[in-house]
Amino acid sequence: MQKFIEMLENKMVPIAIKLDGNRYITAIKDGFFGVMSLLIIGSFFLLLGNIPVAGYADFMASWLGESWKSYFNVPYDITMNIMTLYVIIAMSRSLARTYKLDGISAISSALVAFLLLTPFVELKDGGFGIPITNLSASGLFLGMLVSVIAVEIVRYAENKGWKIKMPDSVPENVSRSFSALIPALLVIIVFNIVRILFSFTPYGTFQDFIFHFLQLPLLSLGSTLPATLIITLFEGSLWGFGIHGSNIIGGIMKPIWFALTADNAAAFAAGEQLPHIITHQFYSNFMKVGGFGGTIGLTILMFMKAKSKQYKSLGKLAIGPGIFGINEPVIFGMPIVLNPIMIIPFILTPIIFAIVAYVAMATGLVPFTNGTNIPWTTPPIIAGFIVSGWRGALLNVVQILLSMLIYYPFFKSADRIAVKREQENN
Repeated sequence: MQKFIEMLENKMVPIAIKLDGNRYITAIKDGFFGVMSLLIIGSFFLLLGNIPVAGYADFMASWLGESWKSYFNVPYDITMNIMTLYVIIAMSRSLARTYKLDGISAISSALVAFLLLTPFVELKDGGFGIPITNLSASGLFLGMLVSVIAVEIVRYAENKGWKIKMPDSVPENVSRSFSALIPALLVIIVFNIVRILFSFTPYGTFQDFIFHFLQLPLLSLGSTLPATLIITLFEGSLWGFGIHGSNIIGGIMKPIWFALTADNAAAFAAGEQLPHIITHQFYSNFMKVGGFGGTIGLTILMFMKAKSKQYKSLGKLAIGPGIFGINEPVIFGMPIVLNPIMIIPFILTPIIFAIVAYVAMATGLVPFTNGTNIPWTTPPIIAGFIVSGWRGALLNVVQILLSMLIYYPFFKSADRIAVKREQENN
């Protein structure tokens, strides 16, 4: 076991540290953290327009008229369905802050680059428009890629000194506008050339190319159970060394999971069959019950069954935060970090959760997650009910019991050792 731990530490920890410090991974994390509030709000409007209760639609139609759903769908459309624009803003701002660039210049350059590569459609009256689907999850990977490249072009121009410098007497906001001219021009030229070149290809647009050759394969891989289990194993191993595995994995996987979530949300809004089992809600609400490691069962055991003063006190301290998915008191207080015994159920529990939830949804026992984004601190059972109905809530109950069952022998062993140590010290 000691050799195995040393091997993991030597091989994985350096990789994890590099990933955690990578500026692009950080920008992606900041991008999704920045838009999370809007996605949650939009998801609740989606839920209000599609509550699966008999008579609800008829009641709302009699109260608000036949077009009542538009009152909820419009807020959903301007949040979830144009999420790529918000991610671009947050990502480019984060990357600009890393490089100490002007944030407004970076954001505007990234947005104009994305819009240059976004397909337009001709309207019946001769006008042009952008389909809202091109601004939703379908354009997410293009938006992320464009954000990075556009900000890098701005940084390159800044480092080369390619900007118009105004006299000190000119107001700062005017001077900033002129200094951004050349970097923005470079961005427009580069991405306009890309747009023109791809117009001569079978794909027609760069967005279609990215969607078919990058986004679809990643979504197909990210929506499989084996890939999810491997990711969970890696995340748990990082936690075992005291590294925040969820932050690192989230930076890599959130674009995939949120795109899958958006697909389910769109299907839910249209009353169609939901396409994906594995989404961000699956990961957040059915694999991280009580936080990563499914430690809610362990906190309940400590709170109710601990005989040692150490774990009884820790149980009282951890039970409250654990209900809301905050399990650092257990991870670092028990500890689970660098504990070769407790790391076993810590990694095993979310893997079993994933398998149980996947089988339950694949067999139709529990509905697929409906695309509703909820705060990660939403307590289990309530979370399961919101994203998958009463059967989702029941699945959370089963998972809590499973967590207690998995952790029980390891907890009893640790508690027995703690009792013996306390008796020796008295």
